[in-house]
Amino acid sequence: MAAGKGCCNALGRCIFEYETPKVLVIQNKTVGIINRLIQASIVGYVIGYVCVIQQGYQDTDSVISSVTTKVKGNALANIPDLGVQAWDVVDYIIPPQAQNSFFLLTNLIVTQNQTQSTCAELPSPSTICTSDSNCTAGFSNVHGNDAEEFTVLIKNSIQYPKFNFNKRNILPHINSSYLKGCIFHRQTDPDCPIFRLKDIVVGANEDFQAMAVYGGVIGILIDWSCDLDMSENKCVPKYSFRRLDNKSPNNNVARGYNFRFAKYYKDCDDMDQRTLIKGYGIRFDVIVFGQAGKFNLVPTLVNIGAGMSFLSLVNAVCDWVALTFLKKRNYYSKHKYIHLDENDDTEETMYGTQ
Repeated sequence: MAAGKGCCNALGRCIFEYETPKVLVIQNKTVGIINRLIQASIVGYVIGYVCVIQQGYQDTDSVISSVTTKVKGNALANIPDLGVQAWDVVDYIIPPQAQNSFFLLTNLIVTQNQTQSTCAELPSPSTICTSDSNCTAGFSNVHGNDAEEFTVLIKNSIQYPKFNFNKRNILPHINSSYLKGCIFHRQTDPDCPIFRLKDIVVGANEDFQAMAVYGGVIGILIDWSCDLDMSENKCVPKYSFRRLDNKSPNNNVARGYNFRFAKYYKDCDDMDQRTLIKGYGIRFDVIVFGQAGKFNLVPTLVNIGAGMSFLSLVNAVCDWVALTFLKKRNYYSKHKYIHLDENDDTEETMYGTQ
């Protein structure tokens, strides 16, 4: 009976006991300063870096995008064996379809019997004459007929499906009359979606005329990074330009960008013939990227909790300093750790006299 009663008493104590850690307060300036500095650093990291810089209180989503382009411009080309020819967008946009997409023709407008002729040059000091004395007969300014003055309209629509957010780069305040006359400029007109090709190449720190000889690849980068906790009007595209192909002067093998295409016709004997053309040119790749964030309670609690978990390291660091480097480390160790020897343990000391 005594053994059974003892087991019941032990079980009762196990059920109704409460355990709490012993707290040792050390009054020492060195350890106290270290303790507060580490705590302040962790709190500053959580608030300043995790919450403010990294916006850890937000849920995020990646952009989904579609892009269409429309180039405008006419050029006068003096081609060996072909002579002087006037080209428009049908001639110099080759191939007419883009990569990573396909186009299905659903409607068409036919214009027959078109012919090539010359066109007016782009006005410049070398082509504007005020009298016969300052004009040169037959003079043609190559820059006045050059592709660098062509323009491209970029239409870009984006979605952030997680936040049910949609927008396009033709912003709400842009109307048709504005669109007909605007040209993108980073300082004076950053919202215009119409770009002059020369400005794009210059924005990539390249020279259009030098690049036109062997061709190359230019990236038009559209950044849609948005904070959706702010006004929707502040979510606007940011444009930048960069050359993407390798232009190393030490490697002239397969440099630039070129391709071959053919024009087919029948000769007087009704035999099929073709003119094979190797074309050099500049390929423009539109690259859309971005990430949107919006407040959500779950990532807020997760990031704050993860950051605050570092506070558990403060006691470990301070204990290590106090028990390793302070003069009274043995005194602190005596109160920090209680060493028990099971040989000294008796029934009376544990539970009292029965």
